[in-house]
Amino acid sequence: MSIKNEDYMSYEEFLIKLKEGIVTKDGNCPVTPLLVMMQGRWKSQIIYELCIYDSVRFGQLKRDLEGITNTMLTKSLRELEDDGLVNRIQYNEVPPHVEYSLSDMGKDLFPVFYAIMNWGFKYEEEIYDVKEDK
Repeated sequence: MSIKNEDYMSYEEFLIKLKEGIVTKDGNCPVTPLLVMMQGRWKSQIIYELCIYDSVRFGQLKRDLEGITNTMLTKSLRELEDDGLVNRIQYNEVPPHVEYSLSDMGKDLFPVFYAIMNWGFKYEEEIYDVKEDK
């Protein structure tokens, strides 16, 4: 079943149509682009940090993301910006600085993250019990 961009469905409709297969007008899986955008160890954590801040500088992100290198943070931010999820604003002041924020498209992911958060809380014990057993 092909779904156009302007067609939105309720969760109940989604559950019914899911069994038929939901694809874009081009016949693609509508979930794949986001999964590709979020690939990598740091991208979901960067998005999480950008959810906390309205606007944040590179140095603050670096401090908040323990273990990330400057190179990896720069690469991930560029990819998220290229994908349209993150805004980058450069201020030509002395000293110059750059701030990052979620784009409107990035902010549209809030309900997705809300659903993932609820899933995480629901299965928290099973997830961490399994990891501790390994």
